[in-house]
Amino acid sequence: MPNAPVNTASGQPDVAALARLTPEGLAACLARELRDATPHDSATPQRDEAVAIFRRYLARYQADIRARFEKHELKGAASAKQIAAFTDVLVRGIVDLALRATATPGTVGEGTQENRSGSNLVVAATGGYGRGLLAPFSDIDLLFLTDEGNAHDAHRLVEYVLYFLWDLGLKVGHATRTITECIEEARKDTTVRTALLDARLLAGDSALFAMFEARYIVACVEAGAAGFIHDKRRERLERHRRFGDSPYLVEPNIKEGRGGLRDLQTLYWMCRNTFGTRHVTDLLAPDFIWMGILTEQEAARARRSWDFLWTVRLHLHYVAGRAEERLTFDMQPVIGARMGYTRHGRQNGVERFMRHYFLTAREVMRLTHVLEPAVLRQAQGPVAIAVKPDEAMREAGFTLIDGQILPERGISFDKEPLKMMQLLDWARMRRRPLHPLARHQLIRWERRAVELREDPEAARIFLDLLCGEAPQIETIGRRRREVAMPSDSEAQVMTSYEQHAPPGHAHWLHILNETGIFGRLIPDWARIVGQMQFDTYHVFTVDEHTIEAIRIMDEVASGRMADEIPVAYELVKGLHSRRALYMAVLLHDVAKGRGGDHSEIGSEIAAELCPKLGMSGEETETVSWLVLHHLLLSHTAFQRDIDDPKTILDVADIVQSPERLRLLLLLTIVDMRAVSSRVWNAWKATLLRELYVRVAEVLAGGLATTERDVRVRHAKEITAEILAEDGIPQPDIERFLELGYAGYWLSFDHETHKRHARLIRDADAREAPLTVEVLPLPARGVTEVTVYSIDVPGLFSKIAGALALAGASIVDARIHTMMHGMALDTFWIQDTVGSAYEETHRLTRLSSLIEQALSGQIDIKAEIAQAGFGHMPLRMRAIHVPPRVVIDNGASNTFTVIEINGRDRPGLLHDVTAAMSRENLQIASAHITTYGVRAVDVFYVKDLFGLKITDKKRLEEIRESLLACMKAAEAQAKALLDAKMSA
Repeated sequence: MPNAPVNTASGQPDVAALARLTPEGLAACLARELRDATPHDSATPQRDEAVAIFRRYLARYQADIRARFEKHELKGAASAKQIAAFTDVLVRGIVDLALRATATPGTVGEGTQENRSGSNLVVAATGGYGRGLLAPFSDIDLLFLTDEGNAHDAHRLVEYVLYFLWDLGLKVGHATRTITECIEEARKDTTVRTALLDARLLAGDSALFAMFEARYIVACVEAGAAGFIHDKRRERLERHRRFGDSPYLVEPNIKEGRGGLRDLQTLYWMCRNTFGTRHVTDLLAPDFIWMGILTEQEAARARRSWDFLWTVRLHLHYVAGRAEERLTFDMQPVIGARMGYTRHGRQNGVERFMRHYFLTAREVMRLTHVLEPAVLRQAQGPVAIAVKPDEAMREAGFTLIDGQILPERGISFDKEPLKMMQLLDWARMRRRPLHPLARHQLIRWERRAVELREDPEAARIFLDLLCGEAPQIETIGRRRREVAMPSDSEAQVMTSYEQHAPPGHAHWLHILNETGIFGRLIPDWARIVGQMQFDTYHVFTVDEHTIEAIRIMDEVASGRMADEIPVAYELVKGLHSRRALYMAVLLHDVAKGRGGDHSEIGSEIAAELCPKLGMSGEETETVSWLVLHHLLLSHTAFQRDIDDPKTILDVADIVQSPERLRLLLLLTIVDMRAVSSRVWNAWKATLLRELYVRVAEVLAGGLATTERDVRVRHAKEITAEILAEDGIPQPDIERFLELGYAGYWLSFDHETHKRHARLIRDADAREAPLTVEVLPLPARGVTEVTVYSIDVPGLFSKIAGALALAGASIVDARIHTMMHGMALDTFWIQDTVGSAYEETHRLTRLSSLIEQALSGQIDIKAEIAQAGFGHMPLRMRAIHVPPRVVIDNGASNTFTVIEINGRDRPGLLHDVTAAMSRENLQIASAHITTYGVRAVDVFYVKDLFGLKITDKKRLEEIRESLLACMKAAEAQAKALLDAKMSA
């Protein structure tokens, strides 16, 4: 909007006033312009002219604050405070106009707004605006407070103010209530009670507002702080579930997410009720320093966290042009650059920015752990019945308060850093939550844990926290003592301040990580704290993903995930290398973000670290090996043909041991499941289980994969028996057995062979040139699509295009040309949420689209473009996925393996396979995997003569052709999307 000059009495613009615009200056300028615009025979200027004046100054101060903020002259919280201060002036000016415009003749005098009002009315700021902080696009929350008898008179004024604000383009949250109604609504609704806590007088009857404050404080005291705090904690729990229960999500909500601004505000509201704290800054400084809860240094860190989050929030609003609170992938590099984060070493700017954010979220969580229990104790008093420490615990230097463990008076973590680990050890053994003061002391002295890196007792405790059984007998120092577990009645009264901590190992790792001890004890861990991976596949930061993997491991070991991951539950029974497995899970990603192969670097770290932690040579070797090969099974199952004998032999040659195979599969499963629940599905479970069974068979000395002819003959014999039992004539059986090449018989089970025999027999009897059969397999999480057709060049590409039109994702495919020249192609597909197609109408549409595509009734490429399937959410476009083609001639003895990496989009498979068809390549199988926006498509191919391609020049031609095809298709899809967005 254009800026309006401030006119002086002579009509010349007051440039000096504009240059030093302050809330006071704004009030003076508004008053002068409104006075000059008011006709002599009227109390107010024309409404349109008044709106224009306010709009000009609104744009002026918004632009001024934004410019100062973006020049780093103002920080986030200071900018929000300035916006609120200028908004105060704006609202007061509008209320003044409303009073004049709605006043009856004779009621408008020369006094102030308070005595000029003919009716008792208060306009108050509430919520965040009431606290004196306002983000650029946030709502302006107003309370119109009236006395009991003038609600009708106030209606006209309220209406005038609201319509005026709406005409300015502002979003307003509002309520009109009497004092009694305010107290009654606050009693029924915690949200209202919270908003009214921060009520601040803007304009109107100050005596009425003072009466409201007095009665409201009395009502709050009578209601008690305990119930309010309970409601705020429940509200916070529900909010965390809704916006993500971890502060380490790679696309966090900085306002509502865990570790965000709302968590700090929740602390403020609790303290406001309990201690009478008025402003958020009071939380972070003098009052609580004097109370001994926070040190000066801790309060300073908390203030920095508050200001950092507000700075990020204002950048988000300004860049998005709306009230955006989620730090999405497309926003992260922009805001990181605006805040000055640039590449440093191997870390680019956006990764450094996000790491700072995650460490800030951790600081907010630390503050919550320290302050909230103090508030609760003040509000609720001490626990009525609490477990007392026994002699053994006291001798170790620990005691219990309110059922929570902490060091005895006189124990110093500074002088005895080992006591930090022993505290956690006792808490684990006795299943007692940490007292807030204990957690506070751990945070305060975490740097002293550096001295424990070579301490064998600290190493023993660490391993117990990581993977130890819940012990009944434990060695403390050099004496063995009986450890009494709490009874059910004791457990119920352990604490009313903190939920009874679950005994899972992830719980203790979270404490080690949040207090900072973990990174001091193991320096390599410190490098992955807050380390994000700038892609759409991973949901958590590296450290949080790792701890989540430990939690999943616990769930699997206890049998609580037996229904979801049955194969893992069976494997974990009777496992011999429990410590090695847990340590491998802990270290599998410890080298992320260092450049190079993180598996190799992680393996070296494991070989060096494990002996320091007291692990044996055998355990160390196992951990190092597992970390080195932790991607082997997933890479093989999802990107290689497990029906190819060489694939199985290669894996067996690396693994060599059945125990290692079990450990590796368990590590693979928990690693995948910890990425996200969406990553793990029935189809991937099926592929991993099949790979495991085949490799285990080789390791056990069973049927060797090299005995190909024996396996083919065996498959044919069983199929012939099944078909004969179903009454199929012997000539038809013999004809079917002669149709398939060896690869066909090794690619399917006997039931599938039976279905194929029926399909081919029926189709040949009808002389049908095309037959499509769809079969939902919900137990495997896929739908199987079988196409029996005359074999023509580009058949795979056309089918892939038709499936893309239907919105289906191909996860695997087997392409077979039978001996009589017909193609029998099988595709396994999933819908957009990774499940099987089961509904009849969707199955019918699949068949119809394939038939139309193969008969030439539709132009696949044009249909995909018209349907708009190339559209991708803007936040996903920030992820750069360069196209890549890798050709591997060592993965198979009979096929050339081509691996395609590129941005996942509908039609990608169609484009790539069309290019392969132009290169006269025959596709035998395809294996499709997606990692967020990155697709990895692997094809087993031969040349036109059915031979493996070995000529280096020819291989390079194929690679260049496929790469050019991918780049052209990507550019076309981007241009189409840009055209749609600009339209």
